[in-house]
Amino acid sequence: MRNRDSLDTQVAALMRSLRAGRGWTLDELAGRSGVSRATLSRLESAEVSPTTAALSRLCTAYGLAVSHFMHMAEGEFQALVERGSQPLWASPETEFERRSVSPPDAALAGEVQECRLGPASRIDIAASTRGGMEHHLLLVFGRLEVTLDGAAQLLMPGDCLRYRPAGPMALETPTDSAARFYLFMV
Repeated sequence: MRNRDSLDTQVAALMRSLRAGRGWTLDELAGRSGVSRATLSRLESAEVSPTTAALSRLCTAYGLAVSHFMHMAEGEFQALVERGSQPLWASPETEFERRSVSPPDAALAGEVQECRLGPASRIDIAASTRGGMEHHLLLVFGRLEVTLDGAAQLLMPGDCLRYRPAGPMALETPTDSAARFYLFMV
């Protein structure tokens, strides 16, 4: 399994590279993403890991899906992805964990993520930059409220929500339950 410090270092290097490739200053990226200049500086030096919200805002500014960004940071395609080598990313403030079970790749159309969101947590996700993308969210444990285009759907174990992300969305758990789900993206 990849060392968390190593992944944080790779994420920081990719953030610096993307910003430099566009010729943006930290102030310009802060204005485009809504993430403070100070936070960007700390992220790019790997002093801190990005929160889910910050990573979502940065990816929107760059025109990338979060999963594509993480794939760029995580490495190369392989046919068999053993559990121990599946990249894991966590955001401690929401107890959110995303395991890339089947990472994205240019040679494949889909990807699969296994996710966990702690109790009494909410994640706001910026508008998708990849039009036409199809999502299938399968809840396997707990309860999860998913808000798309202002409409909330309460999912129970075994429920599958199918959608094409277009605008901002939110994932929220009740105070008494975490949620574990799989997200299939095609």
